[in-house]
Amino acid sequence: MTRRISGSYIFLLLIEFLLLPKNEVASYRAVAIIHGVLTGSDSMDEISQRIQEKHPGTQVYNTVRYAGWSSLEPMWRQVEEIGNDILAIGAAYPEGINLLGYSQGGLLARAILQRFPQHNVKNFISLSSPQAGQYGTRFLHLIFPDLVCSTAFELFYSSVGQHTSVGNYWNDPHHQELYYKYSRFLPFVNNEKITSNTSTFKEGLTKLQRMVLIGGPDDGVITPWQSSQFGYYNVNETVVEMRDRDEYQNDLIGLKTLDKNKKLILHTVPGIPHFMWHKNMSIVDEFILPYLD
Repeated sequence: MTRRISGSYIFLLLIEFLLLPKNEVASYRAVAIIHGVLTGSDSMDEISQRIQEKHPGTQVYNTVRYAGWSSLEPMWRQVEEIGNDILAIGAAYPEGINLLGYSQGGLLARAILQRFPQHNVKNFISLSSPQAGQYGTRFLHLIFPDLVCSTAFELFYSSVGQHTSVGNYWNDPHHQELYYKYSRFLPFVNNEKITSNTSTFKEGLTKLQRMVLIGGPDDGVITPWQSSQFGYYNVNETVVEMRDRDEYQNDLIGLKTLDKNKKLILHTVPGIPHFMWHKNMSIVDEFILPYLD
């Protein structure tokens, strides 16, 4: 059964779990799902239904928060509200839950794990998400049709631009000084800026059983597509793969630790456009279901 995560529903979750007969407890861990930008919970219905079809009895919680235009609200605001929902779901399943985020939802999900290191998420699956940031015209035109990539920093690296989710993870390789000066989100969750939360931000990821990063060269929206696996542009717009970047080499958020312990899994899948990752059942069957134990 797919549950829509609303504010009032969360309060009933613990009571429902306590009243659930033993023989109705699912054999698979519950799954929480976070949708992408400018969409809503209904966009994730197909993947939710597939999970339940292939893993009967799985409880799937599909967040309804920040749908449509509200998905452009600041990332930290979304992290706080959806994060508290994830904690409530986890409290109902002390054996642990799984977390799946698509597109912007995958970056939100990762930040939730860092912001709330007391979580009990076992497996985190990031489905074509801009984990290292975003810098690309096609994605930009979906939301801001009059902006061009080369000058978008003028908006995003300002107090106004930082009130948008996209501005929070816009990572212009040609204006890194402004990125570090103005960005209120991505350099913090990537531990590129040292704060009082640096150690807990790392702890929230290294405690995972698995982190699964899925992306591919024909995505067409996440730019560069390697951002879905923590790769990113250098100043010359040459992609530096994850394992060659400072974030990995210096183990800023625990990627190197996860990798060393064989808990970091990368899947590169060609031929999948961005808006089909969560609708292609072959992707679900081959690259998502195996990690929903």
